[in-house]
Amino acid sequence: MLGPCFNTDLEERAPHVEFAAPSHSLGSPPGAVQEAVEVALDAGYRHIDCAYFYQNETEIGAAFQKKLGEGRLKRDELYVVSKLWNSFHAPQDVKPAFLKSLTMLNLDYLDLYLMHSPMGFPNISGELMPQKDGLLLQSDVDYVDTWRAMEKLVDEGLVKSVGVSNFNISQLERLLSVCRIKPAANQVELHPYLTQPELVEYCKSKGIVLIAYSPFGCPALPWPSGENSPVPLLENPTVTEIAQKHGKTSAQVLIRFHIQRGIATIPKSITPARIVENAEVYDFHLTHKEIQTLEGLNCNTRFIKWNLLGMETHKHFPFSDKK
Repeated sequence: MLGPCFNTDLEERAPHVEFAAPSHSLGSPPGAVQEAVEVALDAGYRHIDCAYFYQNETEIGAAFQKKLGEGRLKRDELYVVSKLWNSFHAPQDVKPAFLKSLTMLNLDYLDLYLMHSPMGFPNISGELMPQKDGLLLQSDVDYVDTWRAMEKLVDEGLVKSVGVSNFNISQLERLLSVCRIKPAANQVELHPYLTQPELVEYCKSKGIVLIAYSPFGCPALPWPSGENSPVPLLENPTVTEIAQKHGKTSAQVLIRFHIQRGIATIPKSITPARIVENAEVYDFHLTHKEIQTLEGLNCNTRFIKWNLLGMETHKHFPFSDKK
C-alpha cells in the first residue's frame, strides 16, 4: 500500500497498490530483489506481496531488516503477504512451510497467507515442480484440508488473515460452505483483457478482497501470436489514448483502472523509476466512460494459464470451469 497505514484489516485497506517483489524463479538476478524492495519501501509502498515459489524471500527479509533497523519504518506499518506453495498442501506440511517463509522474511508474523493455488503437488524433498517423464506429479490432497491447516495458523497467532489465489467461483463456494475462517482475499489475474466480471462481483458479494496480479498483461512473457491475438496491453491504442489524455503512462492507467473498480493491484517491477512511477496513481481519476471503454477490451485472454507440464489435468485445476 502507498503511504503509512496502521490498519491491518485487508478489506478496509483495499483498493490500493501493493508491491509484488520480483521473482528469482522468473529470472531476477541476485541482489536485485532486495534493492527493488528497498526502493519500494522508500517510495511509500507498505503492502508487499511475496511467495515461497518466487524464491526471493531471503532477499526481501534482508530489505525488511535493513529498513526496520533504520528506525524510520515500523512493523505495524507494513502489510506482508506470502503464499503456500502447491508442494506443501498436505496438512502436516503447511505449518513448516509457513515457518520457513516467516524465517526467511525476518518477521515474527505475517499479515496475510494465501494458498497459491487449489492444486496440490507431492512434497518430494521440497521440489517446486516435481516431475516424472516430463509431466508434473499431482497429489490428491483436498484444498479444504489444506485450508483447515491454514486456519490453525490464525489460531496460533502466526498470521492475521488467510486467503487463496487462483480460485474460481465454484471452488470459493465449496470452501465457504465448510470453512471456519472465511478467506480474506483471492489473488487472481485481472486486466482489461481478462476482466472476469462474474468473479469480481461474486467476491465483492462475499466480502472477499480481490487482488489483481499481472495488471499489465504479463509483458515479460512471450506475447501470443496469431491473427486474433490482441496487441500488448501497454501498447493498446485505447489505453495509450486514455493515458495521453491524463498525462500519465499506460501502466498508471491500468493500475488506476483496478483501483476504481475496488480491486487491490500488484504491479511488479525491478526498475526503480518504474517502481516509483507505479505509485503515482492517486492524482488523477478515470471517467465512468473510460472505465467502461477499458472493460470493453475484455477478450478473456489469460496469460498465466497454469497449464505447464500437464497441470491442466489436475482435478482441482481452476480454469476449466468457467465459474
